[in-house]
Amino acid sequence: MENQVLTPHVYWAQRHRELYLRVELSDVQNPAISITENVLHFKAQGHGAKGDNVYGFHVEFLDLVKPEPVYKLTQRQVNITVQKKVSQWWERLTKQEKRPLFLAPDFDRWLDESDAEMELRAKEEERLNKLRLESQGSPETLTSLKKGYLFMYNLVQFLGFSWIFVNMTVRFFILGKESFYDTFHTVADMMYFCQMLAAVESINAAIGVTKTPVIPSLFQLLGRNFILFIIFGTMEEMQNKAVVFFVFYIWSTVEIFRYPFYMLSCIDMDWKVLTWLRYTVWIPLYPMGCLAEAVSVIQSIPIFNETGRFSFTLPYPVKIKVRFSFFLQIYLILLFLVLTHFNIIYMYFSLLYFTKVMKWP
Repeated sequence: MENQVLTPHVYWAQRHRELYLRVELSDVQNPAISITENVLHFKAQGHGAKGDNVYGFHVEFLDLVKPEPVYKLTQRQVNITVQKKVSQWWERLTKQEKRPLFLAPDFDRWLDESDAEMELRAKEEERLNKLRLESQGSPETLTSLKKGYLFMYNLVQFLGFSWIFVNMTVRFFILGKESFYDTFHTVADMMYFCQMLAAVESINAAIGVTKTPVIPSLFQLLGRNFILFIIFGTMEEMQNKAVVFFVFYIWSTVEIFRYPFYMLSCIDMDWKVLTWLRYTVWIPLYPMGCLAEAVSVIQSIPIFNETGRFSFTLPYPVKIKVRFSFFLQIYLILLFLVLTHFNIIYMYFSLLYFTKVMKWP
């Protein structure tokens, strides 16, 4: 004779989107749980209030539900979750008004409607915040990406200027003074690349990726590129002069200390020797670099006057010819009165900061 199917104790609770049923059965085996025609069917072998037996029940829901119940077996009970088709609060679980005797509220999970709405809003806010963070990236992720980007940029610049420095040094020891006169044709392509890439530094400062002041960074970029592209790049007569060697050599010497310093800063490393070099090498090299740039401009003035390149005549009725050398003379004034003064003050305060960090007297 088949064992009689007994009815277990069932406890329920709800949220706006879900129903929770807790079936008081332990050691459940082979549960059969399904929803057909909006009725939940449950049948399983387990240990309930009346010992080991087959237990089962049926519940016809008050409103429509999705026909895919999800259940989880534990040693003491069976937890069933049913999704409502429409997110709303139900006044009761079953279609019949009278509550079945085996069914009772699950006070461990019970919330009234207002509490459930607060929980729902909290979950929705949490979901939206999660989506917002995923779309924007977490602060830690953004910081890591920024550091990685800056490290790679400084590494590329360091390698580029190191190649220029090593190439020029080796050629000088092999060829001596003869290497002065073909420096441009030997390393110009790499210098073009590094100086065009240096525009990224001004962009980074402008958009807040780095804390570097924008104006000093922009002045250095424009000043160097003016020398490289206008004075050297457009005048073949200037490309064979010895001053090119000194300008390029000073630039590359400064940068082979500056960029490694920035690289280590990206990975939170402090090498005091490199820090000292970064903040002291500029003291002799910066004035020397300005002097070399000024010499190149002075040497180019007669050439621009002779060739008339970039010169122009003002329209009628003035008809005055404006030579490009006039602007070069203005540039020389700016080089010493503005660029040099501004950058030395900036580097002076950087040096004060450095000595404070290094705790030197």
